[in-house]
Amino acid sequence: MSKILWIKNGRVIDPANDRDDVGDVYAVDGLIVNNLSPEQKSSATVHDATELIVIPGIVDIQVHLREPGQLHKECVKTGSWAAAAGGITSMVCMGNTTPPCDNAGTIQYLINIIKRDSIVNIYPVGTASIGMKGEALTPTGSLKKAGAVAITDDGHCIQDNEIMRRAVEYAKMHDLILMDHCQDYALTKNSVMNESEMSLRLGLKGWPNAAEDIIVARNIILAESTNAHIHLQHISSATAVDFIRRAKSRHIRVTAEAMPHHIALTDVSLKDYNTNFKMNPPLRTERDRLALIAGLLDGTIDCIATDHAPHSPTEKDVEFDKAPFGIIGLETSLAVCLGVLVHDKHCDLPYLIELMTCKPSEILNLDKGTLSEGSEADICVFDPLESWIVHENGFFSRSKNSPWIGEELRGKVKKTFVKGNLVFNGEYILSPQDEHTILARPGES
Repeated sequence: MSKILWIKNGRVIDPANDRDDVGDVYAVDGLIVNNLSPEQKSSATVHDATELIVIPGIVDIQVHLREPGQLHKECVKTGSWAAAAGGITSMVCMGNTTPPCDNAGTIQYLINIIKRDSIVNIYPVGTASIGMKGEALTPTGSLKKAGAVAITDDGHCIQDNEIMRRAVEYAKMHDLILMDHCQDYALTKNSVMNESEMSLRLGLKGWPNAAEDIIVARNIILAESTNAHIHLQHISSATAVDFIRRAKSRHIRVTAEAMPHHIALTDVSLKDYNTNFKMNPPLRTERDRLALIAGLLDGTIDCIATDHAPHSPTEKDVEFDKAPFGIIGLETSLAVCLGVLVHDKHCDLPYLIELMTCKPSEILNLDKGTLSEGSEADICVFDPLESWIVHENGFFSRSKNSPWIGEELRGKVKKTFVKGNLVFNGEYILSPQDEHTILARPGES
């Protein structure tokens, strides 16, 4: 017997198909269909989305799930729960695990865990260098055959330009995108926050924009000379945005992403030495923040990703200098971006949805981020106006290192469907096999 889903009366926004209207979304056996027969409607599971927004499931192309090897921070299972609670139905997990994803065996091991434990779609990437040391290249072809959708040393940056050039060439040879974390180590040794008036006031070692700008420029040069596609991760510098804009005007094959925290916050947030505001790259100035927003609006920056980077409370509850970089973001990204871009009237809602669904999918050639007929029924239903307080014990993520704790956000995910199965009902994580079975409640990870 077919499993039939009918989401009715919502405002359906599907940028990939230029759809924005009040109407219905249908799925049969996990796939989107344009219509249901009268007989199918009579047996469908109906969800009323009146006054709610219905969109393709959000696609996040930069997430750290910490498995294998760092399960005290996060795992595939809890990361997938957090994603579902944030309306994210597809995500790309980085390879800086323990051991790193620098060989086909580790990729296959991770894929087996994903098949067993995840309630959302997760795509692994392979590292660009062995051990993420930036000294020797990984077997790119083997990584792709094992299931890697891209290569990156994210969390590290290859400093040797010759090694980087060869990594880019091999990625192109195997039709993979190289994603790069842009950081010049010589300029960031012992740095813990943005180099600015604020770092001087706090007495903390500053991290100059130039550390990002130099590597962005290097990657643009390599993309032009090799005609390969390089994706620039978590851009934070106004000058880097300008470099990327100029590169695109010359049709150089670079794409870029911005993070919710970088478009919402500045280094002023570090005034109380709260380590939940310590991240890599660091929070910059208001000038940089506004440049990132402008880059998103004019297409210089292609998409939004979270850089979800969980750390345990004991790791973050230390002196600022000693705390690890990174924050969680899967469960708050939609609300944060709604606040900054839509509620503050920088762009309309359909454009934001485009930045979080079909745009990231296009970068990595994922068949996601759309409600096209025949595509898998990955769907997010949310209320753009509902306010909620971010509580430390309200996360499905295993870690709690969020800069939004105690803050009121506006925009709440009400339901998340993966392959037509309800996996989040606005309160609980549900079993994909039986939506009446609760897998997790907030704070239980």
